[in-house]
Amino acid sequence: MGILGIDIGGSGIKGCLVNVELGQLETPRFRLDTPPGAKPDEMAVVVQEVVAHFDYKGPVGYGFPAVVLKGKVYTAANIDKSWIGLDAAGLFSGFTKCPAYVLNDADAAGIAEMKFGVGKDYPKGVVLMLTLGTGIGSAIFLDGKLVPNLEFGHLEIRGKDAEVRASDAARQRKDLSWEKWAERLQEYLSTVERLIWPDVVVLGGGISKEWQKFTPFLKLRAKILPAQLLNQAGMIGAALYADERSK
Repeated sequence: MGILGIDIGGSGIKGCLVNVELGQLETPRFRLDTPPGAKPDEMAVVVQEVVAHFDYKGPVGYGFPAVVLKGKVYTAANIDKSWIGLDAAGLFSGFTKCPAYVLNDADAAGIAEMKFGVGKDYPKGVVLMLTLGTGIGSAIFLDGKLVPNLEFGHLEIRGKDAEVRASDAARQRKDLSWEKWAERLQEYLSTVERLIWPDVVVLGGGISKEWQKFTPFLKLRAKILPAQLLNQAGMIGAALYADERSK
């Protein structure tokens, strides 16, 4: 039986059982909408429904859209501010009666990509993973080792958080063409590149399946690659994290 990985996002909460040896989904993913306002107890109820759907009793990994240290939430960009200071792991385990292991959602996606996706080919050097969705998640790996809770989606560009201008949600909100959105994304990527000089930049999230529509307009010194695991990466990485931490 696989390990349950749950990816919590600003618009949806999805989970599946994962074969952590192969990095493959063992079941169809199950998705529910994130409740409006994304408040703790309401989100925990949805998480409980996801766990119950799989009739699952083991350790559960959660990719969560915030800085997370030892299961505790420290930021709240696309969720309710009442999450700040909350023990998310304790909340989820209380609702589901399953051990909970919570990490930043981009870190979860990055862990999966480095082990089973595009990152397998880059075990050395600096790999930057960016997830483009409701916000911009970021994870950085040095020689395959994660530096957790990197928050480069909140770099200030033109007086605003970068994700307000360059996330996929911003593209949809402003009804931008792929080329116009790529101009904003290019400005963001160039800013990041000047700060950390990655060897490889991996673009993930649901938008990665539209790779060919916007990457012809991007140009960096680093190699730009699409995530291979697409929007499954968060669930796979969360399951990997729970498996590792529960042993």
